[in-house]
Amino acid sequence: MPSVVTPMPVARARQDLFDVLAGQREVPEEGLHELARAAGWPVPDTLQAVVLATPADAAQLAAALGHALIGSVDGYTCLFVPDPATQTRARLEAALKGRPAAVGHVVPATDTASSLRWARYLLTLAPSRVGPESRPAFVDDHLSALLLLQDESLADALTSRWLGPLEELTPRQSERLEVTLLAWLEGGGAPEAAKLLHVHPQTVRYRLRQIEKLFGPVLRDPRTRFELEMALRSRRLMAHVRSYRARAGRRARAVASSIRPLGMAREARVNGL
Repeated sequence: MPSVVTPMPVARARQDLFDVLAGQREVPEEGLHELARAAGWPVPDTLQAVVLATPADAAQLAAALGHALIGSVDGYTCLFVPDPATQTRARLEAALKGRPAAVGHVVPATDTASSLRWARYLLTLAPSRVGPESRPAFVDDHLSALLLLQDESLADALTSRWLGPLEELTPRQSERLEVTLLAWLEGGGAPEAAKLLHVHPQTVRYRLRQIEKLFGPVLRDPRTRFELEMALRSRRLMAHVRSYRARAGRRARAVASSIRPLGMAREARVNGL
C-alpha cells in the first residue's frame, strides 16, 4: 500500500514558516515553498517586520495588516507584513496607534530577519509608553542612529579618537563646545549654528575660535569634519541609550524590591491552614 502523508496542521506550518523567515531555523528552498503551501501563506517578494511590546489583539492586528504572519522571538510578539507597498505608513500608524511597537524596514523575503532584528533593537531603545497617544517607532526614521549604534565598542573608539581634545575641559565647557561644534558642522557656518543654538553669532564665533585652538587645522579637512560629526552624534546617542538603560534598570530593581516573600503565618493563611 502507498504511504499516506499526513498534512501538517496549519498553525504548526505557520509557526515553522515564521521561524524560517525570522532566521531561527533553516530549510532548503523547496522546503520553504512546502511550508508556505501548508500554512496557506504564500511568501511575497518583500516583507516588513512589526514588533509589539505587548501581545494584546495581535490576531486582529494581523488581519488588519493584510493577514500578517504572527510569531514570537525572545518573548516579543512579531508580525511579518506581506507586500508592504500596499500598507501605507498612514495605515500602519492607524493600526498600531495606542500600542508600543516598532516597524522594520522593507526587505526582500530572503532578508526578513534583518527587518525583524532592527525593529526589535529599536523597540529596546524607545520608551514603551502604553496609552491612546502611543505611536509606533519606524526604523526608516532612525537609520543613521541605528547605524551608529550597531557596535558600542566602535562608537566609543570613534569618540575617543576624535573628541580627545575636549577631555581636558570641565564637563560644562566640553558640553558647550560639543553642541557648538555639532551645530556648526550641521549648519555650515556661525550664523546658521547661532540660529540652531538660539545664541548670538558672536558667541558662536568665540567658541569656534576655542574649538580651532583645540583641534587645529584638521577642521578644514572634509573627511575629518564628517568623522567629527559622526563622533559627536555617537556620543549623544550612546549617552541617551545608557541613560535609558539605567532608568529601566532602576525601575526593574524598584519593582523587585517591592515584592516581599510571604511570612510563614501569612503563607499559612493563604494556603488555608
